[in-house]
Amino acid sequence: MSDDVRNIVLGVVASGLFAALGWIARTYLWKRRLRRKQAFFGLPDHSQSLLVVNRDPATAEPAVHRFDVFSLLELSALIKDCGAHVQVVTQDMVHQGFGERTEFCVGGPASNRRMMAHMAAMLPGVRVNIDPEPGPDRAAFRIGTELYRMEPGVREYVLLARLTAGERPDARPVFLFCGQRAITNQAATRYLARHHERLARKHGSHSFVLLLRVVNSQAYGPDVVEVVGDVTRAAQTPLPAPTESSPDPAPAPAPASRRKQQKP
Repeated sequence: MSDDVRNIVLGVVASGLFAALGWIARTYLWKRRLRRKQAFFGLPDHSQSLLVVNRDPATAEPAVHRFDVFSLLELSALIKDCGAHVQVVTQDMVHQGFGERTEFCVGGPASNRRMMAHMAAMLPGVRVNIDPEPGPDRAAFRIGTELYRMEPGVREYVLLARLTAGERPDARPVFLFCGQRAITNQAATRYLARHHERLARKHGSHSFVLLLRVVNSQAYGPDVVEVVGDVTRAAQTPLPAPTESSPDPAPAPAPASRRKQQKP
């Protein structure tokens, strides 16, 4: 075998070896990234998850707002990427506890009974005004001592939460997307889809509650989102009991006409 042929053979062998090593490295990194994603969402291979759909409060018929449909599609893609299965149920058809299966719950307490139950059980420091009558406090969030009013199409808020039940190490998380409007629910699901790796690095398997602000949705849709802050502590701290001299500033639900106007 001549030197030229030997060099060609060695070059082919080296190229194949480096290609194989590169493929192994990429596969390892991809699997590690997938395992981290599965751990964050509580969705190991072939696991079951629950996607709770709210109803459109603007119609008397059972219906889902189109922006909430978009939210469900984005969440379904996340679940599929984890290699898990999903069961879609309406908010009035869920009769089970939490922690057994990962749950994604979409919609505010006015349109989702399941969301109302989760907030009462796990977010005692949050109140949402579900009074349907028009007013400055309609759909406003009370988180601790802070009040967040909605300006439709201009400035709207949504809570994005990852919560676990108790201290069980094997408990599956519940993800809440509680927005003041349907488009804010989609903004929260899109934010989670885009930033779940950063959220997993920061919070790991611990619970968190983020308050997001959707900016100018009438022009930008659900794409422009700002993080107002991490409100986990305030959201999980029960509000003080009301007294005769100091009434509860944010009963839930409370008509807007009966609540004092307060600036955030």
